[in-house]
Amino acid sequence: MSVSVRRATIGDLETLLSIERECFTMEAYTKEQMSYLLESPNAVGLVAKVNNEVAGFSIGLIERHGKTKRGHVYTIDVAVKHRRTGIGLKLLSELEGVFVEKGVKTCYLEVRVDNKAARELYRKHGYTELEPLEDFYSLGVHGVRLKKELEA
Repeated sequence: MSVSVRRATIGDLETLLSIERECFTMEAYTKEQMSYLLESPNAVGLVAKVNNEVAGFSIGLIERHGKTKRGHVYTIDVAVKHRRTGIGLKLLSELEGVFVEKGVKTCYLEVRVDNKAARELYRKHGYTELEPLEDFYSLGVHGVRLKKELEA
């Protein structure tokens, strides 16, 4: 299986929305939110393709905190039929690589407490859990914030 990764564009919006809704039914980003993320000048959007088919995507933002730049992973989505093939990890690695190229040294993300597969992926990739996020996704749906120091 050959996986290629390229930058996402606003032209990918409908395809990415479809995958987003497949992955995150209740918490899925709206079309307006996704459009904002793709068009933000601080955004890094990536699309993974397998045999010319979009298999997943990731979107992160480079955020400024004083003089420090931080990477914030907003979403990593892999279509159901392409899961457990390394695409999520490839998207995360590529996103971190772009962050490093842009001078980012620390990366953050949030994940649902009950998303054991994602939490394990992040743990294996060097993320540590920082703090619980009560009612982060909705009332009674908790999250956890994770952090990773990136290496140049």
